[in-house]
Amino acid sequence: MMLQVLTKASFRRQVLCLKRLQSTVGEASTAQLRTSNSLKKPQFDFKYYNENIDLFNDICEKRNTKNTLGDDFSELFSNYSNLKKELLDIKQDQKKLQKELKDIKILQKKDPSNSAVHKDKEAKLFEDLSKFKPLIKKNEDKLIELEDELTIRADGLPNLIDPSVKSKQTLLGYINPTEELTNSKEEDFPLIPIETLDHKDIMERLGLVDFQLATKISGRGWYYLIGDGALLEQALVQYALSKARQNGFKMVIPPSIVKTEITNACGFKPRDTNNERQVYELKHDNLCLTGTAEISLAALHSNDEIKIKDLPMNYVGVSRSYRAEAGAAGRDTRGLYRVHEFTKVELFSWTENNVEVSNKHFEKIVDFQIDFIKSLGLTARILKMPYDDLGAPAYQKIDIEALMPGKGSWGEVSSTSNCLDYQSRRLTTKYRDSQDSKLKYVHTLNGTACAVPRIIVAIIENNYDPKSDSIKIPDVLVPYMDGKTVISKE
Repeated sequence: MMLQVLTKASFRRQVLCLKRLQSTVGEASTAQLRTSNSLKKPQFDFKYYNENIDLFNDICEKRNTKNTLGDDFSELFSNYSNLKKELLDIKQDQKKLQKELKDIKILQKKDPSNSAVHKDKEAKLFEDLSKFKPLIKKNEDKLIELEDELTIRADGLPNLIDPSVKSKQTLLGYINPTEELTNSKEEDFPLIPIETLDHKDIMERLGLVDFQLATKISGRGWYYLIGDGALLEQALVQYALSKARQNGFKMVIPPSIVKTEITNACGFKPRDTNNERQVYELKHDNLCLTGTAEISLAALHSNDEIKIKDLPMNYVGVSRSYRAEAGAAGRDTRGLYRVHEFTKVELFSWTENNVEVSNKHFEKIVDFQIDFIKSLGLTARILKMPYDDLGAPAYQKIDIEALMPGKGSWGEVSSTSNCLDYQSRRLTTKYRDSQDSKLKYVHTLNGTACAVPRIIVAIIENNYDPKSDSIKIPDVLVPYMDGKTVISKE
């Protein structure tokens, strides 16, 4: 019987959730209130948001995004708080009457001579108690409705912003800089495309890739890597995984398809602010193809309590990744730079809920990326990204952009973000603090170990020798390339 009561309550709650959801925030938030058993509903500190409305107005303005709290958040929070107190008072009154009823029953046994008096009192108590049930139900339903409305609004907000983040990107330094870069005083060093170093032309001529056939088979934005082109991809994957393991990252091969609610909880929306599709959705199954292993790695400890002795916890995942927005026209879509499907090696970490601790770990991930790019002999720049380039979960972000002379620009090859407890709160990943033994949400961090196609672009455009019509393989990759030191036409 108890199971039936809980099931009805759960069903009533979901109906109310969906009604509120449809009326306020539309398609972008439809997965925020859970409709399956994968995730619990996220718990937000509504009081904190109510006290920091101006802060989030500023954050949303800096990030160029909508403040989902709305103008009436304080009014809704006040109604919610008052109703919560009112409901508590009603339940306390109900408990008082229940205790009186229990005492009357005891008196009836001890003093049978006054049975009639006791029965009259008992009848009156039953009558008074019968009024509580519908009153409590009415207030609980309203409280659920208000709580879900507040949850949706808080859930739509982006993360806080680290004080070091500015309105414009900041150049932090170079990796393997050329003499021109070293001597230059310009922060955004001007580049001119060198057509003879265009990776697409080189790869097609050497038989390393086939875009034309892939377009016929799959559409624009797909490709076949062939021969040494395919071997180069696998060499990069194995080298990146080896370096990650040496740095204490545990290897994982995660799924590339996850439930839509997992994608949303990680801060990846199926559509961006311009309503352009970003994520491939399997709508009939409520599933998404992941754009990065970050999503499935983050979910690996959803609804979990991590032991503090295991923090920081570091994983490296290799997976196929899918981006729906990659097919837009423009030079960025030429060749392998921006494609719909690619292999990516991703770093993911959980730390204690302490900004100093997670920011130090953030620096370690960036150091790994710098060392990886440096070891490949690539010239690159390190950038602190501005407000409006932060994804919703990111507290701060550093990108590394490699020099791509054939493309005539810098191309992003890695990115590292500290997400604080943005993802863990939505995925319910906690640990018990050693100081006060309280459960706290962990901080999550993610970083690119190797975005394979873009690294291939950088290697080819920097290592191609027009005289011999061949590509020099970076020394660190030679052991993974069957001992080959160059790639030439087969």
